[in-house]
Amino acid sequence: MEKGMLPPGQRLAKGWPVSHYGPVPRFRPERWTLQVFGATANKTTYSWTFEEVTALPKVTVVADLHCASGTSTTGHTFFGIPARVLLDLAPPAEGVSHVMAWAEYGYSANLRLEDFIADSTVMATHHDDEVLTAEHGFPLRLVVPHLYGYKGPKWLRGIEYMTQDRRGFWEERGFHNIADPWTGRRHSYQEDEGP
Repeated sequence: MEKGMLPPGQRLAKGWPVSHYGPVPRFRPERWTLQVFGATANKTTYSWTFEEVTALPKVTVVADLHCASGTSTTGHTFFGIPARVLLDLAPPAEGVSHVMAWAEYGYSANLRLEDFIADSTVMATHHDDEVLTAEHGFPLRLVVPHLYGYKGPKWLRGIEYMTQDRRGFWEERGFHNIADPWTGRRHSYQEDEGP
Protein backbone atom coordinates (compact mmCIF):
# COMPACT_ATOMS: atom_id res chain seq x y z
CA MET A 1 0.00 0.00 0.00
CA GLU A 2 1.26 3.44 -0.86
CA LYS A 3 2.00 5.72 2.07
CA GLY A 4 -1.04 7.77 3.01
CA MET A 5 -3.42 5.62 0.96
CA LEU A 6 -6.54 4.36 2.75
CA PRO A 7 -9.25 1.97 1.56
CA PRO A 8 -12.41 3.59 0.16
CA GLY A 9 -14.70 5.11 2.76
CA GLN A 10 -12.03 5.06 5.50
CA ARG A 11 -10.75 8.07 7.44
CA LEU A 12 -7.58 8.30 9.49
CA ALA A 13 -8.01 8.03 13.27
CA LYS A 14 -5.52 9.31 15.82
CA GLY A 15 -3.81 6.86 18.16
CA TRP A 16 -5.14 3.35 18.46
CA PRO A 17 -8.79 3.48 19.55
CA VAL A 18 -10.10 0.66 21.74
CA SER A 19 -13.10 -1.10 20.27
CA HIS A 20 -14.67 -4.40 21.29
CA TYR A 21 -17.92 -6.07 22.20
CA GLY A 22 -18.40 -7.00 25.85
CA PRO A 23 -16.11 -6.68 28.88
CA VAL A 24 -12.34 -7.07 28.99
CA PRO A 25 -11.60 -10.57 30.30
CA ARG A 26 -9.27 -11.25 33.20
CA PHE A 27 -6.20 -13.28 32.24
CA ARG A 28 -5.76 -16.41 34.35
CA PRO A 29 -2.49 -18.00 33.18
CA GLU A 30 -3.08 -21.25 35.06
CA ARG A 31 -6.33 -21.81 33.11
CA TRP A 32 -5.38 -20.29 29.77
CA THR A 33 -4.83 -22.48 26.70
CA LEU A 34 -4.85 -22.02 22.95
CA GLN A 35 -6.60 -24.89 21.18
CA VAL A 36 -6.83 -26.11 17.60
CA PHE A 37 -9.75 -28.42 16.94
CA GLY A 38 -12.40 -29.34 14.37
CA ALA A 39 -11.27 -30.96 11.12
CA THR A 40 -7.70 -31.79 12.15
CA ALA A 41 -5.87 -34.43 10.13
CA ASN A 42 -5.87 -36.97 12.97
CA LYS A 43 -9.23 -35.88 14.48
CA THR A 44 -7.61 -34.74 17.72
CA THR A 45 -7.70 -31.48 19.64
CA TYR A 46 -4.37 -29.72 20.19
CA SER A 47 -3.73 -27.49 23.20
CA TRP A 48 -0.88 -25.24 24.33
CA THR A 49 -0.33 -23.30 27.54
CA PHE A 50 0.57 -19.62 27.47
CA GLU A 51 4.23 -20.48 28.12
CA GLU A 52 4.21 -22.96 25.22
CA VAL A 53 2.58 -20.42 22.89
CA THR A 54 5.10 -17.72 23.76
CA ALA A 55 7.94 -20.16 22.99
CA LEU A 56 6.78 -20.59 19.37
CA PRO A 57 8.62 -18.87 16.48
CA LYS A 58 7.92 -15.14 16.19
CA VAL A 59 7.74 -12.54 13.46
CA THR A 60 7.31 -8.80 13.28
CA VAL A 61 4.56 -7.42 11.04
CA VAL A 62 4.11 -3.73 10.25
CA ALA A 63 0.53 -3.07 9.24
CA ASP A 64 -2.38 -0.67 9.02
CA LEU A 65 -5.69 -1.57 10.69
CA HIS A 66 -9.13 -0.83 9.27
CA CYS A 67 -12.36 -0.79 11.26
CA ALA A 68 -15.70 -1.42 9.55
CA SER A 69 -16.97 1.72 11.33
CA GLY A 70 -14.87 3.71 8.83
CA THR A 71 -11.68 4.51 10.74
CA SER A 72 -8.16 3.37 9.95
CA THR A 73 -4.94 3.57 11.94
CA THR A 74 -1.55 3.24 10.31
CA GLY A 75 1.98 2.10 11.04
CA HIS A 76 1.36 -0.53 13.74
CA THR A 77 4.19 -2.93 14.57
CA PHE A 78 2.96 -6.31 15.82
CA PHE A 79 5.18 -9.06 17.22
CA GLY A 80 3.92 -12.58 17.64
CA ILE A 81 3.44 -16.02 16.17
CA PRO A 82 2.69 -16.34 12.44
CA ALA A 83 -0.78 -17.91 12.23
CA ARG A 84 0.43 -20.41 9.60
CA VAL A 85 2.67 -22.02 12.27
CA LEU A 86 -0.44 -23.70 13.65
CA LEU A 87 -0.87 -25.69 10.43
CA ASP A 88 2.52 -27.35 11.01
CA LEU A 89 1.82 -28.03 14.69
CA ALA A 90 -1.78 -29.16 14.17
CA PRO A 91 -2.19 -30.27 10.54
CA PRO A 92 -5.64 -29.77 9.04
CA ALA A 93 -7.59 -32.54 7.36
CA GLU A 94 -7.93 -32.60 3.60
CA GLY A 95 -10.63 -30.25 2.45
CA VAL A 96 -10.23 -27.62 5.17
CA SER A 97 -11.13 -24.33 3.49
CA HIS A 98 -11.96 -22.05 6.45
CA VAL A 99 -11.20 -21.50 10.10
CA MET A 100 -13.25 -20.07 12.92
CA ALA A 101 -11.18 -17.99 15.32
CA TRP A 102 -12.65 -18.29 18.83
CA ALA A 103 -12.04 -15.76 21.60
CA GLU A 104 -13.14 -15.20 25.18
CA TYR A 105 -16.89 -15.13 25.89
CA GLY A 106 -17.66 -17.16 22.76
CA TYR A 107 -16.75 -14.43 20.25
CA SER A 108 -16.00 -15.90 16.83
CA ALA A 109 -14.73 -14.73 13.45
CA ASN A 110 -14.74 -16.90 10.33
CA LEU A 111 -11.87 -16.64 7.86
CA ARG A 112 -10.95 -18.28 4.61
CA LEU A 113 -7.91 -20.50 5.17
CA GLU A 114 -5.93 -18.37 2.70
CA ASP A 115 -6.57 -15.27 4.85
CA PHE A 116 -5.59 -17.08 8.04
CA ILE A 117 -2.25 -18.28 6.64
CA ALA A 118 -1.38 -15.01 4.87
CA ASP A 119 2.14 -13.71 5.60
CA SER A 120 0.72 -10.68 7.43
CA THR A 121 -1.61 -12.67 9.72
CA VAL A 122 -0.11 -12.94 13.20
CA MET A 123 -1.18 -14.05 16.66
CA ALA A 124 0.21 -10.99 18.36
CA THR A 125 1.61 -10.77 21.89
CA HIS A 126 3.20 -7.30 21.48
CA HIS A 127 2.40 -3.98 19.84
CA ASP A 128 5.06 -1.32 19.16
CA ASP A 129 7.61 -3.15 21.36
CA GLU A 130 5.23 -3.34 24.34
CA VAL A 131 3.21 -6.28 25.62
CA LEU A 132 -0.39 -5.89 24.46
CA THR A 133 -2.64 -4.21 27.00
CA ALA A 134 -5.70 -6.10 28.20
CA GLU A 135 -7.93 -3.63 26.31
CA HIS A 136 -6.06 -4.36 23.08
CA GLY A 137 -6.19 -8.14 23.42
CA PHE A 138 -3.60 -9.45 25.89
CA PRO A 139 -2.52 -12.23 26.05
CA LEU A 140 -3.10 -13.08 22.36
CA ARG A 141 -4.74 -11.15 19.56
CA LEU A 142 -5.29 -12.38 16.02
CA VAL A 143 -4.24 -9.64 13.60
CA VAL A 144 -5.44 -9.98 9.99
CA PRO A 145 -4.49 -6.54 8.64
CA HIS A 146 -5.73 -7.06 5.08
CA LEU A 147 -9.32 -7.51 6.38
CA TYR A 148 -11.60 -5.39 8.54
CA GLY A 149 -10.81 -5.57 12.24
CA TYR A 150 -13.75 -7.77 13.23
CA LYS A 151 -11.93 -10.66 11.54
CA GLY A 152 -9.09 -10.36 14.09
CA PRO A 153 -10.41 -11.18 17.54
CA LYS A 154 -8.78 -10.02 20.73
CA TRP A 155 -8.29 -12.57 23.53
CA LEU A 156 -7.83 -15.47 21.10
CA ARG A 157 -8.44 -18.92 22.59
CA GLY A 158 -8.95 -21.32 19.71
CA ILE A 159 -8.87 -22.07 16.01
CA GLU A 160 -11.45 -24.42 14.57
CA TYR A 161 -10.66 -25.99 11.20
CA MET A 162 -13.72 -26.17 8.94
CA THR A 163 -14.41 -27.90 5.62
CA GLN A 164 -17.17 -25.40 4.83
CA ASP A 165 -17.79 -21.81 5.80
CA ARG A 166 -19.91 -20.79 8.76
CA ARG A 167 -20.56 -17.20 9.84
CA GLY A 168 -18.95 -15.75 12.96
CA PHE A 169 -20.29 -13.28 15.54
CA TRP A 170 -20.46 -10.08 13.46
CA GLU A 171 -21.14 -11.92 10.21
CA GLU A 172 -24.32 -13.36 11.78
CA ARG A 173 -25.30 -9.78 12.64
CA GLY A 174 -25.17 -8.41 9.11
CA PHE A 175 -21.49 -7.73 8.47
CA HIS A 176 -19.76 -8.85 5.27
CA ASN A 177 -18.53 -12.44 5.27
CA ILE A 178 -15.19 -11.68 3.55
CA ALA A 179 -14.50 -8.21 5.06
CA ASP A 180 -12.05 -6.87 2.48
CA PRO A 181 -11.65 -3.12 3.19
CA TRP A 182 -10.34 -2.41 -0.32
CA THR A 183 -13.71 -3.32 -1.87
CA GLY A 184 -15.49 -1.06 0.64
CA ARG A 185 -18.08 -3.74 1.36
CA ARG A 186 -18.90 -3.88 5.05
CA HIS A 187 -22.37 -5.41 5.15
CA SER A 188 -23.85 -8.77 4.19
CA TYR A 189 -26.33 -7.24 1.72
CA GLN A 190 -23.27 -6.32 -0.38
CA GLU A 191 -22.11 -9.94 -0.74
CA ASP A 192 -23.91 -10.43 -4.08
CA GLU A 193 -22.08 -7.52 -5.72
CA GLY A 194 -19.37 -9.73 -7.27
CA PRO A 195 -15.69 -10.25 -6.39
